[in-house]
Amino acid sequence: MTALFKNNKPMLLTVISGLLILFGGIASYNSWRPLDVVLFISSFIIGGYYQGKEGIMELVRDRSLNVDILMVLAAVGASIIGFWLEGALLIFIFSLSGSLEIYTTNKSTDAISHLMKLTPDTALLLTEEGRTEEVETEDLKIGDCIIVPKGSAIPIDGQLISQYGLIDESVVSGESVPVSKQAEDVVIGGTVNISQPIKVRVTTDYSDTLFAKIIRLVDEAQGTPSQTATFIESIETHYVKIVLVFVPVMILVFLYILDWGFTESFYRGMVLLTVASPCALMASASPATLSAISNGAKNGVLYKGGSYLENFSQISAIAFDKTGTLTEGTPKVTDVVFNNQSYGKEIQQVVVAMEKQSSHPLARAVVDHLSSETEGRLFHFDLINEVEGKGMEGVAGTDRYKIGKKEFVVKNDDDYLTIEAMNRQNEGKTVLYVSKNDELTAYIALLDLPAPGAKETVDYFKSHNIRTLMITGDNQATGESIGSLIGVDEVIANCLPDEKAELILELKKRYGTIVMVGDGINDAPALANASIGIAMGAGTDLAMEAADVVLVKNDLQQLSYSHKLSRRLNRIIMQNVVFSIAVIVFLIIVNLLQLINLPLGVIGHEGSTILVILNGLRLLRSSSFQHNS
Repeated sequence: MTALFKNNKPMLLTVISGLLILFGGIASYNSWRPLDVVLFISSFIIGGYYQGKEGIMELVRDRSLNVDILMVLAAVGASIIGFWLEGALLIFIFSLSGSLEIYTTNKSTDAISHLMKLTPDTALLLTEEGRTEEVETEDLKIGDCIIVPKGSAIPIDGQLISQYGLIDESVVSGESVPVSKQAEDVVIGGTVNISQPIKVRVTTDYSDTLFAKIIRLVDEAQGTPSQTATFIESIETHYVKIVLVFVPVMILVFLYILDWGFTESFYRGMVLLTVASPCALMASASPATLSAISNGAKNGVLYKGGSYLENFSQISAIAFDKTGTLTEGTPKVTDVVFNNQSYGKEIQQVVVAMEKQSSHPLARAVVDHLSSETEGRLFHFDLINEVEGKGMEGVAGTDRYKIGKKEFVVKNDDDYLTIEAMNRQNEGKTVLYVSKNDELTAYIALLDLPAPGAKETVDYFKSHNIRTLMITGDNQATGESIGSLIGVDEVIANCLPDEKAELILELKKRYGTIVMVGDGINDAPALANASIGIAMGAGTDLAMEAADVVLVKNDLQQLSYSHKLSRRLNRIIMQNVVFSIAVIVFLIIVNLLQLINLPLGVIGHEGSTILVILNGLRLLRSSSFQHNS
């Protein structure tokens, strides 16, 4: 109940207005005049203060008419002919629907409030004298050293100074398993230190941290309406003008053609002014869109505007960057094959010793995979040299070892081990060859494995007849290998970074509305050219800036969630629009037939507005659709 009144003064005034109507009704029943009239007028003024003020200010400042003016005129008109209760009741229910809209907006901004609470307001600054001083987080500067106690959230993005830390990054990555950090590793503000106290060097201004960017994105999205909401708002002034002309004309028709008498004719005009007002129609899209954006933010998906979420369900194709998007982005060893198993341990030690001297990502993957097999023992080399673009070579006594590309290592293409290794290459794997004195002794095959949820995500979109494409700079064989594992409809290989943007424009012409999903700097132009650009949260800042949607938790399955959310949003908006128009038409007809009075017209009209808002609020809940197709 308290949530209804939190940051919502109009709701408090609405309740007071309702109580005054109740007391006015009691006074009227007991013929306590003019007390009943005073109570009704007080209810009228208190309940209609905010929206009446807003309508008048908009009329004076912007010279535009809105539904607030219609409601005030209808209530004033009803009061003029002595229907005080009806006028007060109209304002009360109108005020109630407006207060619910404010409640919806407050609920949608809860996502921002929740995010802001994840990062502490204060931090423990380690001074040059070695003392700790509590300071405001926003006052921290790049280069400052801070202490993060065990169990506390890291207040700002930085770099670990301590030798070791164990960090719970579930709020960012969604991964429940804590992440081990070594000295110089990056730590993110809002994540939680669950090891002993750690020291962190600040590397980012407070305004540029990941969470600060997320908060800005959510805030901007909530201020950017969907296309449907924008269209509805654009017709509001024209609609109100039509009603303001239509109602006096109908009063004259009632009076002079139907001969209903002045009081009845004017009364029917006030009912018409009330029921013809587009309150429910105006509330059809915005509360629903705000609720959906809030839902997305709570689930780690940031939409930079309501239109991107609304249009997501209309896509006909979705294109994925390969590395770091559909794949994990770091190659893993899949095969280690020796020419002679008897000296496999020695070759493993040779490989680890040489690859430890290389900075290449493949070298790190090989070392990570084989280190446990060498039991900490490294082969001793007299000389190790990196041959740029080819591999590594080392000299130990009279023996010369090599590891790297086939043309650098292999002298004989005909032996069985070389043929087997080439078959691995044809499968799309990257193969490193190992030789001793120009004799091939082993090969190591690596593959950038599909990211968790990649296949499920692709299958989801295919099941909805949405074309799936994978774009990669790798050769066709490698691309086809990953593509077949994941199940994409089409693989576009050998695509250079500068060609991606042009390719997206071509695909746009072919498929119409297309989504591009990527994570790197080279994806930014393509993301900007797509109908909807989606960046992975662990990607580069440039990609996140260029994108229209950001997956904060780097979870591909949030794409299918977003598609479901978009479909649900569009269904609810359509339900609201059809329902609100149907109610307006129905109430106008029954008023012309003199089958309803003003209170029933108010209840029907404003009741439909409240129902429309409540229908939109359903999008705050994930459980109703997140797991359904």
